[in-house]
Amino acid sequence: MLNKFIGESAFKLAGWQYHVEPNVLEDKQVIVGFEHTSMLDAVLSLALFQIYDLKIHTLIKKELFKGPLKPLLKAIGGIPVDRQANKDIVSLMVEHFQQHEKFNLVIAPEATRAKSAEVRKPIRTGFWHIAKAANVPIVLMYANSKTKQGGIFGKIYPTELSHDLALIKQLYKDQVGLEIIIPE
Repeated sequence: MLNKFIGESAFKLAGWQYHVEPNVLEDKQVIVGFEHTSMLDAVLSLALFQIYDLKIHTLIKKELFKGPLKPLLKAIGGIPVDRQANKDIVSLMVEHFQQHEKFNLVIAPEATRAKSAEVRKPIRTGFWHIAKAANVPIVLMYANSKTKQGGIFGKIYPTELSHDLALIKQLYKDQVGLEIIIPE
């Protein structure tokens, strides 16, 4: 109850509204978020997860897991990632999905952090490869700073990369008015 109150208060203080489509969330999923243009997006995402009592995990470079940041990053579900290691991240995440009854991996794909005035690059597709290998859906989350609205609006089950990326692009455009650039 307290977590929900805190989460809702964060949205109210920021002047944002949220909406989550019913029956979208599952016990295991990769949640992707667009746009990610400021730290407020991250704060509101955490608030939304509090409202819906979702324990989340996210990939964070291992270099940040030092000193006073380490307990905070662990508390918010951070998983340290060594980007120089031989073990690939997809296999590591599949292991996490297999080891847990419930597992929510939240990813803001690279190339989502550009401000609107900057030249945006195509999104990175690691989230799709993780979801496909783990056999879990990709849940679509959004933060639209122009409308001050955010939430969770849909999901897809990974099938074929180019088809799924085109579908994700179209869903974001049609349902929440956001433009994402996909790799060609």
